[in-house]
Amino acid sequence: MFVDYAEIFCQGGDGGNGCVAFRREKFVPRGGPAGGDGGDGGDVVFVADPHLLTLYDLQLRRHFRADRGRHGEGSNRHGRSGKDLISHVPLGTVVRESETILADLSRPGERFVVAKGGRGGRGNARFATSTNRAPRRCEPGGKGEERSVSLELKLIADAGLVGLPNAGKSTLLRRLTAATPEVAPYPFTTKQPYLGVLEQGYTRRAILADIPGLIEGAHKGLGLGDRFLRHIERTRILIHLVAVAPEAVAPERLWNDYQAVRHELAAYSETLAAKPEIVVINKIDLVESPKAQQKITAFFRKRRVEVLLISARDAKGLDKLVERLFSCMEMIAATAAGESRDSN
Repeated sequence: MFVDYAEIFCQGGDGGNGCVAFRREKFVPRGGPAGGDGGDGGDVVFVADPHLLTLYDLQLRRHFRADRGRHGEGSNRHGRSGKDLISHVPLGTVVRESETILADLSRPGERFVVAKGGRGGRGNARFATSTNRAPRRCEPGGKGEERSVSLELKLIADAGLVGLPNAGKSTLLRRLTAATPEVAPYPFTTKQPYLGVLEQGYTRRAILADIPGLIEGAHKGLGLGDRFLRHIERTRILIHLVAVAPEAVAPERLWNDYQAVRHELAAYSETLAAKPEIVVINKIDLVESPKAQQKITAFFRKRRVEVLLISARDAKGLDKLVERLFSCMEMIAATAAGESRDSN
């Protein structure tokens, strides 16, 4: 089951108490203090795992408590430290406490200690001095840190597919990748994000994210709302699909559909709306006349929006789309590399 949000409670292990003890051996009079230290409590640690795609397991468990440290003992025996509780989370997991972002685990193997264990208390052997050779005090172990945090998953992809419901996003993902999202001739077939890998030869590779369709008013909670838009916040490029329909062939109708989604993106995040975008007119097989297709292209170009005409169902125009996508990705990578050199 795909779960992209979870609220959990984390508690580090308590530290073990120090011990008050004295050495008692034959032929060793006044052996002196011999109380050992308590062990440290274990930490609760999150580790980013590229093999996970959901927070489902964490939502089921909800409470994460690490082992406590063992108490110190006589004969200067220190208590064993508690084991860390290591929990694996998907790449792209954001850890929040209230509105504060504690960690953004976006690299494989990246670790974050969400709740530290308490320190072990010192035994009386630690308090011996030249003037106090038989101390009778020790320290209790420290309490483990407690935290209630929320986990928010943002899928990591190179390009995100956006559009109104039934725009053909899932069909396009099936055509370009090995992903198998459900496809049906009715809206809201996709109820959760899907990832697919697009490969061209041995050198070009892109991860595509298909999210459920948006409708006008999604930022107010209509339809499936905008809760899935977080999954394309990390993408470098948006592929915006606008679908031709028997009742929406006129360029004006297509433009209105395009603007409706643009409005929802801007209402969710200006940063998201400012991402580079490839606008695609899908289901162009419903427009038989070449002149009508040219009219659609000219209408959008007049408004400074370049469009590609494709039919995901019939696999028409996909080569141009793939080439445009990789060209945009390479341009963005080159720009980022140049900015990095300038900053250094």
